[in-house]
Amino acid sequence: MPRKKITISEKVEALSILDEKGRLDEKLEPDIAEDVLFQLHRTMLLARKFDERLLSLQRQGRIGTFAPIKGQEAAQLGTIAHLRPGDWMVPAFRETAAELWRGRSLESVIIYNNGFNEGVAIPDDRNDFPISVPVGSQMIHAVGLGWAAKYRQKDDVAMTYFGDGATSQGDFHEALNFAAVFQTPVIFVCQNNQWAISIPVSQQTRSKTLAQKALAYGMPGIQVDGNDILAVYAAAQEAVQRARSGDGPTLIECVTYRLLMHTTADDPKRYRTDEEVEQWNQRDPLPRFEKYLIDKGLLTEEKRNAVESEILEEIQTAIDRAEKQMEAMGDPIDMFDNTFAEMPSSLKEQKEELTHALSESAEEGKDG
Repeated sequence: MPRKKITISEKVEALSILDEKGRLDEKLEPDIAEDVLFQLHRTMLLARKFDERLLSLQRQGRIGTFAPIKGQEAAQLGTIAHLRPGDWMVPAFRETAAELWRGRSLESVIIYNNGFNEGVAIPDDRNDFPISVPVGSQMIHAVGLGWAAKYRQKDDVAMTYFGDGATSQGDFHEALNFAAVFQTPVIFVCQNNQWAISIPVSQQTRSKTLAQKALAYGMPGIQVDGNDILAVYAAAQEAVQRARSGDGPTLIECVTYRLLMHTTADDPKRYRTDEEVEQWNQRDPLPRFEKYLIDKGLLTEEKRNAVESEILEEIQTAIDRAEKQMEAMGDPIDMFDNTFAEMPSSLKEQKEELTHALSESAEEGKDG
C-alpha cells in the first residue's frame, strides 16, 4: 500500500480583542449588556482586592496556605459569565473569581483556608463542585456531569477549569476523549499561566499551543488572550452555545499569567525572573478592562473609587463574620457528616463511640 497523506481540515485560531494597551478591535467587540459589564468589572475588582487581603491575612498567620489568583481574573470571569444557575462549574483550586461570580461567599473562602471543611460546603441551590487539589482529576467529573445532562435530555452544560500542568495528566486526555466521542456538553477552560509550580510550559509539551490538543480528539479548540476579558467572553460564548445546542465540547486555552506565587508556600523567585513578571504585569487584565470601560464612557475614576471603597468594606465585614463563625467550629463529630447520603452502620457506631468518649473526657475535665 503506498504512503499517502491524511488531510486534517481543522485549524486552531488565536483570538485577541483588547491589546496590551487596552485598545479595542471594534470589528471583534462582543455585544455585552452594560449591567453585565458592570458586574464583570465589580467581580474582577472584588477578586483582586480579596486576593490581596487574603495574602495579608496569610502573612499575619490568620489563614493558612492558599493559591493567589492575581492576573487570572479575566480568564475565569469571561468564561463563567455564560453559565446559567442550572449549569455546572467544576473548579481546580485557583478559581476564586469564578466562584465569587457563582455566589460563593467571602466568608467561606476564609473559613476553608483556615482548615475548616465547612468552608467548602455547597448550598443546594448552587450546581458547583468544591475545589479539587489533585491536579486534573476534576475534568473527568465534569465530563460525567455533561454526560448526565445529555442522558437526561437537558440543555445544561458543565464548565471545568485547570492549568497548563494538568494537560500532562492522563485525566486530561481521558476526559477530552470521552467528551468528544460521546459529544458531552463540556467546556474545558485551560488557564495556561505559564508555570506548573516551577515547571514552565516548554517542559510540559512540544506542541505550539495547548489548544491544538483538542484536534486530536475531534473537538474545536481555540487559543485566546486570557488577560483580555472580551476575547475570553467571545470564545466562551461560542463554546457554551455549541455545547447547549448538542454540538459537543470545546477546549479553550486562555494564555495568562499568575503574577504571584503558586501558593503562599512557594517562592517564585527561585525559578522565574523579575523581568518576566514585569513583562506580564504590563498585560494585567484589570487595567485593560478598566480602560475599555472608560473609553466607552461607562466608568470614571470617581465611580471606580466608590466601587473599591464599597468592596473593601465588604471584605472587612466578611473577615469579621468568618472569624466569629470559626469560634464555634472544630467539633470532631462533624467529620462523620456530609460524606454519605445515608450514613453506614459502621460509621454510626464510630460516631457514637467518639461522642461517648468525648463526653467522658469532658466530665473528667470538670472533675479534675
